[in-house]
Amino acid sequence: MTIQYAILGLLSWHPFSGYDLKKVFADSAALYWSGNNNQIYTALIQLHKEGLVTRDVQVQESLPAKKIYTITEKGRAALKQWVLSMPELPEFHNTFLIQLTWADLLDSRELDALLASYEDEVRVQLLMQQEKANRQDTSPARTRREAYLSEMISQNLISIYQNELSWIGKVRQGLQHLEKSG
Repeated sequence: MTIQYAILGLLSWHPFSGYDLKKVFADSAALYWSGNNNQIYTALIQLHKEGLVTRDVQVQESLPAKKIYTITEKGRAALKQWVLSMPELPEFHNTFLIQLTWADLLDSRELDALLASYEDEVRVQLLMQQEKANRQDTSPARTRREAYLSEMISQNLISIYQNELSWIGKVRQGLQHLEKSG
């Protein structure tokens, strides 16, 4: 996902300032982008130069001026073209699997502690995703279909963590069985 298309998508709902976009990214389960503020503002500048968004500067009394961005028809067309493009397959980059590849270097106690630590972290992430799903993001649901798709996205993310917890349980049980059978 490029940040530009995520921004265009958010702006297709309603106008946002760069600061408000940052908050939506931070609160969203589906918008996993984790870049910095400069990337948001750089993307907004580029989108503005390309005529995909407009910018309205709102003067505030005791605060700096606020720039509000709105998607243009050209921006909507670009967003639609991207949505229609061939979807990318999910990328599975799990550093823990690489660690586990050489975990035979550890004694049983160390390995169990590593697995327990990973299990705890996955459990925390699952709870966070469930909480985000309960809050239903900060994005407005414009249609029933859009609300349904948003819920399905949340369920997908939750199922990934649930599956990881199930898998780590199997790994730990299998290792206990190996220890007992000597």
